[in-house]
Amino acid sequence: MAFKRVFGIVIDSVGIGEASDANKFGDVGADTLGHIGEFYKGKLKLPNLAKMGLSNIRPGNPIEGVSPANNPIGYFGKMHEVSVGKDSMDGHWEMMGLPVTEPLGFFPQGFPAELIKQIEDFSGRHVIVNKPYSGTDVIHDYGEHQMKTGDLIVYTSGDSVLQIAAHTDVIPLEELYKICEFARSITIDKPYRIGRIIARPYVGPDKDHFTRTSDRHDYALAPTSETDLDRLKAAGLDVLAVGKINDIFSGQGITSGVHTTSNDDGMKKTLENAGKDFTGFSFTNLVDFDAMYGHRRNPEGYGQALMAFDEQLGDLLATLQDSDLLMITADHGNDPGYKGTDHTREYVPLLVYSPQFKQSGSLGIRRTYADMGATILDNFNVSGNPTGTSFLKSLK
Repeated sequence: MAFKRVFGIVIDSVGIGEASDANKFGDVGADTLGHIGEFYKGKLKLPNLAKMGLSNIRPGNPIEGVSPANNPIGYFGKMHEVSVGKDSMDGHWEMMGLPVTEPLGFFPQGFPAELIKQIEDFSGRHVIVNKPYSGTDVIHDYGEHQMKTGDLIVYTSGDSVLQIAAHTDVIPLEELYKICEFARSITIDKPYRIGRIIARPYVGPDKDHFTRTSDRHDYALAPTSETDLDRLKAAGLDVLAVGKINDIFSGQGITSGVHTTSNDDGMKKTLENAGKDFTGFSFTNLVDFDAMYGHRRNPEGYGQALMAFDEQLGDLLATLQDSDLLMITADHGNDPGYKGTDHTREYVPLLVYSPQFKQSGSLGIRRTYADMGATILDNFNVSGNPTGTSFLKSLK
């Protein structure tokens, strides 16, 4: 075993340029980090990510404002997704050795009437909207109606998701969760097979002051087969989930999970894990990049969030021990400088660091996100990942 503790951080949606199959998804030209750098015109300051080799991933085309490191402190590369979708569930499952090979249900025109009726019959509430919508726009446009009528706001996006927005003064959180749990139970199999049901609670007195709360809850499909998290747990190792990791894997393969309210909170809880004596894997998702800035096509806010993360990353780097390994990556892209409001099919960065490294260099283009999980299993001498290729022996 080379490392006692492995820390994985998913900077949700931080893509690094169109993937080789971007044309199949209508995402040619997408470049999350590149377009954020262009927006900031050289003022995007990411010193810790830079010294880890973030711009070294793009030889000849560095992220504006983020200079390539002459002597990176670790290893850098990028990963290509092989799953058939570009949702968070697809990306995270693939990282842990379970690519999604069967397309999930996709409802760009809204959900079938029979599904909506089942939700109405269970909830006792009339459903409104039922079409693709921005999460912030939908509560602005329909929130006051919901406050007057008690109707249920159901909407979707370009991903395999069914989202239910509820003002908690009208539809209490416990009721919202029960409705979402029911929706999850009836959409697991075909003809729906929806990837995630998402509870979207919000508060506020009127449309100009509605805000979504941190009580969001994702009800993902349970993994269809064993993941690397299951394999690590079965081997007696600790698997610590931070943020929506627990939701994405439906609690499977996790020994301890904590909810987070923001990127800042997620990094604080990751730092808390770094202060614990454990043997195994700490897995963090930082969702604000995606939910707060990518989907809202807000490059300024996205860049500010990246710079705030970079600052906290410096605290984590200073805390890591020689027996620790850190991996930073993403689950898909969500280019705030691109068309639409949905995820974008991009390569994702791969940055790897340990204080014990004597060398550094490129890990190249990884064929699948599953190489991350394969490397973690290899480190702990656990077998089972059928998809990925470990790069552990490249780390020196």
